[in-house]
Amino acid sequence: MENKILIAGFGGQGILFAGKFLAYIGLNEDKQVSWLPSYGPEMRGGTANCSIILSDKNIGSPIVDKPDILVAMNTPSLAKYVNEVAPGGTIFVDSALIDAKVERTDVDVVYIPASTMATENNLAGLANMIIVGAIIKKCNITSFENTEAALEKVVPPTKVKLFEPNKKALTVGYEFVK
Repeated sequence: MENKILIAGFGGQGILFAGKFLAYIGLNEDKQVSWLPSYGPEMRGGTANCSIILSDKNIGSPIVDKPDILVAMNTPSLAKYVNEVAPGGTIFVDSALIDAKVERTDVDVVYIPASTMATENNLAGLANMIIVGAIIKKCNITSFENTEAALEKVVPPTKVKLFEPNKKALTVGYEFVK
């Protein structure tokens, strides 16, 4: 089993946090893990993406050139990476922020209005984790019960008040996928 994931959007959308969370899920399950963040010099508001590989075997390179899973949290990211997704892969689109439709027929596309859902559920800034919850359900990356242990690793003690909102965001995204 190997999942190659690329999460892309603007700085400040929690791109790197979501990737780090997925990496901790892999670590907690004794998988081989690669987490490679990338962001522009502006950071907040600049471009950001994160490559994550979760595998049962050794990982030769942290570069994700043909992701199985793409998360696009803004239009430039969707435009840049849509054609890089491996045939048979899954693309998650924050449809609250992106009007464009994926025209490829060889991938599965999940349009999830994550930013709107975050606002409606009093989870401002957690659209990233709503999408991660949807990934967990749709792509069967892990059992949902394993998410709490990963959250404990990625939410620092100084921000413990964000633990429950992140947990709720994961649940909202998980329940969105049928």
